[in-house]
Amino acid sequence: MRILITGGGGFVGSHLCEYVLGQGHEVVCMDNLSTGRLENVAHLEGRQGFAFLHHDVTIPYHLDGRIDHVLNMASPASPKDYARLPLETLMVGSAGARNGLELAREHGASFLQASTSEVYGDPTVSPQPEAYWGNVNPVGPRSMYDEAKRFAEALTMAYNRSQGVKTHIVRIFNTYGPRMRPDDGRAIPNFISQAFRNEPLTVYGDGSQTRSFCYVSDLVEGVYALMLSDVMEPVNVGNPLELSILDLARHVLRWTGSESAIIHEPLPVDDPKIRQPDIKRAKKLLGWTPTVGLEEGLERTVAWFREPRRQMAARAA
Repeated sequence: MRILITGGGGFVGSHLCEYVLGQGHEVVCMDNLSTGRLENVAHLEGRQGFAFLHHDVTIPYHLDGRIDHVLNMASPASPKDYARLPLETLMVGSAGARNGLELAREHGASFLQASTSEVYGDPTVSPQPEAYWGNVNPVGPRSMYDEAKRFAEALTMAYNRSQGVKTHIVRIFNTYGPRMRPDDGRAIPNFISQAFRNEPLTVYGDGSQTRSFCYVSDLVEGVYALMLSDVMEPVNVGNPLELSILDLARHVLRWTGSESAIIHEPLPVDDPKIRQPDIKRAKKLLGWTPTVGLEEGLERTVAWFREPRRQMAARAA
């Protein structure tokens, strides 16, 4: 098959490009490199079946030849990035999603929208099932990302119902692994970078807020399984192992061997207090479950950041 992966130069997108190529398919990787990086896919350049296209998905586009699937992974994905790019984030979730859906409609391809656990906002139920409608502040400092993804989901279902496009929606929970930027702004790269610089690890609030971290290889396998399925309702893909941010900081200190202290800063506005996926639907309909535990995943991630070039970037971040 020939598969378009938008946002393919990003952290998750690049791993997805690599995985899909490994399954024997052709990949068109599209990215405007606003948050993605060419180095994430440099090892794929020259491989048979891989092509990189520098393009902004919010600008309409057409591709020659057949396209069997469109995987729309394009979007800033960390609070630091979407705070810096609020209008761009909203446009990616609206115009960007529509352009991908139009391409899928023209080619008779399926369309997969990468959504997020952020559609649940600061949840009042845990774990969060797909049937939960969420507790989102539509005008808060995180709203550009939350509402962009919620709109993209609604647009995806509208194309399914009114235009007959075969669609999928994956709700991605916190994901980590190699190729995260040291200055990404999310907890794991932040903690690792601070540990390598022998700086205090910054925990917001008292650190009791929880997250559920999924290693990137597990995530891409779930996305790929969803792409091949007939499941059109949203599906959570994440690791249900829940831990506090304070415990995560302690894990990072152990794996890096750092003697850095842990300091506390005020909790950002609308920062979710809990985050844990209910993955019954993924297990039942996709036969998917995560296999990489936190200890193994952190070991791999720290090892990647430990490479000399990564350490330099971490220190400079």
